[in-house]
Amino acid sequence: MNITGLSEQWVAGRIKQKGDSKCIPWKNLKDLILAHPDTRKKIDVFALSIYGLVVFPKALGHVDEVVTDLFDRLDKGVTPVPAILVETFRSLNECRRAGRVDSLDVRSSS
Repeated sequence: MNITGLSEQWVAGRIKQKGDSKCIPWKNLKDLILAHPDTRKKIDVFALSIYGLVVFPKALGHVDEVVTDLFDRLDKGVTPVPAILVETFRSLNECRRAGRVDSLDVRSSS
């Protein structure tokens, strides 16, 4: 809500439950980017969308509510490093469970 500058009703009307996460559909964010009168807000929503869709995808075509909370904290000067590490670990763990990552070897090969 803080990122978009819109009312709580606008946000609440667009949140969808996807599995165990609450998400906002990309289509709603795209429409907001195209129509929002504030250029700074457009850039913020676009960055949020890219981050949510590419870096930490949870549900295809949706941005997880957790990602929006992270972006909200960035505006308040809170460091995102712990949250990014947690989300990275969670994403890699989900990939491993789904069989998309066989092994992660962080040791250098000699």
